[in-house]
Amino acid sequence: MAWSQDEERMLAQIEQHLVDDDPRLVARLESFNERVRRSEERSKGQPGPRHRPRRSTVIIVVSWLLIATLVATLLVMVLSHEAATALALAVSF
Repeated sequence: MAWSQDEERMLAQIEQHLVDDDPRLVARLESFNERVRRSEERSKGQPGPRHRPRRSTVIIVVSWLLIATLVATLLVMVLSHEAATALALAVSF
């Protein structure tokens, strides 16, 4: 059902008053509308823009890689040291 010009004008005035009175409300509504739009696109199966991983996710992955590298390096050092010790003991007898 189409609105009359008077109704559209009144809605535009109300919208303008809300924008003037509470810009934080406008920002929240725009953010909410954007999230709803993205959610609807995902539910319809439409491909949205590709998102980069969050900074925290990247930091966690890099941390786990560093920890794994450190553990592997320590294991190699311990095993090579044990092998060298065993070889030195075998040579001394």
